[in-house]
Amino acid sequence: MLLQAARLVGLQLSLSLSCCWAFSCHSTESSPDFSLPGDYLLAGLFPIHSDYLEVRSRPMVTLCDRSNSFNSHGYHLFQAMRFSIEEINNSTALLPNVTLGYELYDVCSESASVYAMLRILSVPGTHHIEIQGDTSRYSPTAVAVIGPSSTNHATAAASMLSPFLVPLLLEQIHKVNFLLHEDVVTFNDNRDPLSSYDIIAWDWSGPKWTFQVIGSSRWSPVRLDINKTKIQWHGKDNQVPTSVCSSNCLEGHAQVIVGVHHCCFECVPCEAGTFLNKSDPHRCQPCGKEEWAPKRSQTCFPRTVVFLAWHEPVSWVLLAANTLLLLVVVGTAGLFAWHLETPVVRSAGGKLCFLMLGSLAVGSCGLYGFLGKPTLIMCLLRQTLFALGLAIFLSCLTIRSFQLVFIFKFSAKLPIFYRAWVQHHGAGLFVVISSTAQLLICLTWLAVWTPLPTREYQRFPQLVMLDCTEAKSLGFVLAFIYNSLLSVSTFACSYLGKDLPENYNEAKCVTFSLLLNFVSWIAFFTTASVYQGKYLPAVTMLAALSCLSGGFSGYFLPKCYVILCRPDLNSTAYFQASIQEYTRRCSST
Repeated sequence: MLLQAARLVGLQLSLSLSCCWAFSCHSTESSPDFSLPGDYLLAGLFPIHSDYLEVRSRPMVTLCDRSNSFNSHGYHLFQAMRFSIEEINNSTALLPNVTLGYELYDVCSESASVYAMLRILSVPGTHHIEIQGDTSRYSPTAVAVIGPSSTNHATAAASMLSPFLVPLLLEQIHKVNFLLHEDVVTFNDNRDPLSSYDIIAWDWSGPKWTFQVIGSSRWSPVRLDINKTKIQWHGKDNQVPTSVCSSNCLEGHAQVIVGVHHCCFECVPCEAGTFLNKSDPHRCQPCGKEEWAPKRSQTCFPRTVVFLAWHEPVSWVLLAANTLLLLVVVGTAGLFAWHLETPVVRSAGGKLCFLMLGSLAVGSCGLYGFLGKPTLIMCLLRQTLFALGLAIFLSCLTIRSFQLVFIFKFSAKLPIFYRAWVQHHGAGLFVVISSTAQLLICLTWLAVWTPLPTREYQRFPQLVMLDCTEAKSLGFVLAFIYNSLLSVSTFACSYLGKDLPENYNEAKCVTFSLLLNFVSWIAFFTTASVYQGKYLPAVTMLAALSCLSGGFSGYFLPKCYVILCRPDLNSTAYFQASIQEYTRRCSST
């Protein structure tokens, strides 16, 4: 209500100011030729004269009847309204017992348009306008207005007529149906005429011109007929001119509209992963999650699901190598069991060797999980079994190297500590604590950062990679760091025993195995940083297999060689001679 009141007050102020010059200063009356009395008056606003085109620094009243300013288009509109109303009045079928009248105004300028609005809104028979709170009860001179034809004048007219509820169209025009010169005049629900038309071409040559019918349009049934042979084009050899804003786009290019016209567009190629649907040529649509599309595509294709299958040659090589390592480990365990009481086996750790071989076998069994389609069991066990088995092996190797150094170099200097170490089974206690720590890390890994089968869509647009999520978790990082620390401690203890008796000096072999371990994992991380294809599990399995093979070959192969090929070195006398030689060397230094 406040908004409506404000609009009425503003309109009243503008009308009050306008009335001063409209009725006092601009005293032109409407000509009898421009009006027709009737029961209902319709107002027509047409530019019979052109506007005043000179530059003006302030508003001014413009007279319409200036010389050389006649507007033929406005005059045609003016005569069309007169003709239409007179035809309606002369018809006995249209609006019987009702006579339509009109008042037609020449709106050549803004001032003339405002003057016409004031005359239309004035009370019939007077020259004033009454402002009321309820405009629905106000009765102006005209019941409807036709025009103006220009946007500027129509905007001004609408702002003045709208508060008085005066309409720019007849609401019942779509109900009209009458006969005019043997042609039926009627309108559809959208108020569009449903008449038949002739298509006429204006043909001229020099000062002469003629009209020629080249086709027709019918609405019942809807039909358009054009005789192309009668059309005279102005090109060479009567060639049809090309009139397009933009040429058709190539396949896979979207028509991005430029401006307001649909025929003007730019051709933009669809990016990879999107396609152009023929039903919507203006927008590239994204493919589904399981689909892909190259650039400039009109359709999407199913993605290929890939993983390291069992039947691939790479899988067969890795499977054979891992199985061979497992068989060699089992065979070594049997060999050591058969020669358990020999000096070589006892110097290697005795029964501790079976724990080391068992840990290598556990780690080797976990590597089978890198082959085939990933499942939940495979994802849970393949990395954790390897990490735990390697941790147990490195713990045993570390404590074995530490014990040899301690026995030969510090037992005589620290006899009390040595006796406490032996009485409380220090070596076994260290292995248990160290292995338990890695076990807790692996269990936390499985509980918190559970490795799960996953479908990877980001690596390659046309592939779906099946893999496990363990390499992206913090648990994998912690387990790897822990085994790396054990490897460093093993190397440190072995290096301290580099001058021990030859039968107990394992520094060279352990250094070789640890060096192979480091090189394998450096190569793995380097490869993983630049390659993310389906053979990445094969690279991971190869690195782990190299690590286990290096640990086995560096520690157990020399001892198997002595047992099988040099039985003369596997005697108590030979070991005692080596110890005596080490004692004499230490005494001399």
